[in-house]
Amino acid sequence: MTLKRILGAMTLLLTPTIALAHPGHGDNGLVAGISHPLGGLDHLLAMLAVGLWAAQHKGAARWALPCTFIVTLLIGGLLGFAGLELPALEGGIAASVLALGLAVALAVRPPLSLAMAATALFALFHGVAHGLELPDMTSPWGYATGFVAATAVLHAAGYALVRVLPQAAAPLVRLAGAASAATGVWLLAS
Repeated sequence: MTLKRILGAMTLLLTPTIALAHPGHGDNGLVAGISHPLGGLDHLLAMLAVGLWAAQHKGAARWALPCTFIVTLLIGGLLGFAGLELPALEGGIAASVLALGLAVALAVRPPLSLAMAATALFALFHGVAHGLELPDMTSPWGYATGFVAATAVLHAAGYALVRVLPQAAAPLVRLAGAASAATGVWLLAS
């Protein structure tokens, strides 16, 4: 196949994607909401880390940390829709990547109330950011449903990774936490 034919085929395949990337195609915001946590490295790492960290705990913390994050994320999203801006929003998000990465890397297990409070604080920053970035012509409820669903899937993926891996793989999970923490430092510095 010639280069000309390959480029022509790729153009035809990508044309619907390019067209749907613009508003006004019947998207109720769900796709945009799902895309937001998956498209930003800071959100992706923090939300995976919540799942990893929850799986490192025992008892109620295993479900309480992800549930706390999701509920507070939604509250923050609603506050963002209303126009609330938190001071140092991007710094708070970067700090969450650092702190959650360290929690995973060090397998920290503070008292449940402290772990939930930290998780809620981080989720508030992420939620407000999601809410403030509501795309034009998008339904806030569809968008919120999307970012909450994507967050839950990322939490579940992190949790499942720890629970499925053999105990011997625990150092790899901690290494992933350290990489996330290092990314948080980088985000704070940039």
